[in-house]
Amino acid sequence: MSQTILIVEDEEKIANILMDYLKSAGYEADWINNGSLALTRFKKTNPALILLDLMLPGLDGIEICREIRKDSSVPIIMLTAKAEEIDRLIGLELGADDYICKPFSPREVVARVKAVLRRVGSGTMTERITEGEISLDLGTKLVKINNQNLTLTRSEFNLLKTLMSQPNRVFSRNELLNQVQGYDFEGYDRTIDTHIKNLRKKIKTCLPDKDVIKAIYGTGYKFCEEADQ
Repeated sequence: MSQTILIVEDEEKIANILMDYLKSAGYEADWINNGSLALTRFKKTNPALILLDLMLPGLDGIEICREIRKDSSVPIIMLTAKAEEIDRLIGLELGADDYICKPFSPREVVARVKAVLRRVGSGTMTERITEGEISLDLGTKLVKINNQNLTLTRSEFNLLKTLMSQPNRVFSRNELLNQVQGYDFEGYDRTIDTHIKNLRKKIKTCLPDKDVIKAIYGTGYKFCEEADQ
């Protein structure tokens, strides 16, 4: 059965192009052009992924993303014509899995959709990774710290999984981007910094006296369970 991609985009020309390319790639495509109607359509369609424009009539993309994330982890790729970095980062902080700046190639959008859905469908193992007080169940995507459940976005979970899989190994931003986003694309390394910041903040709620993710100046990041390493 084909997966449905919900496009929330007020520009009809862009939406039609995206629908054509997604259908050619084997997906079903549904389109809504008003932010105020997007949440109702989302609940009705139950899509595999949402392409969500930032600037919309009615509710904007940030508000829609915030509402969806209250009860769903459906993958969200933000579409934005705004070049300001803060708009991109706000979307990611709210739980968006990726962002694409307009103007964009529809082929790139399809490639991003495939990469995100590939990540979603890859977590079928029951393997567990445990380092110190932190435990990750790769099958259920559950994270526990000192027996407390920790809610992470999909990208945050994949980032923590990558870092914990090889403790004390320094991963460059590009390596982490390739692992977490599913592709290697120059210019998107700030995405990793945003995810790291959010991940550290969430871990601190359970481990206030430890900083288990270390920044290595000019290189990248590593997972280090012992605070003094």
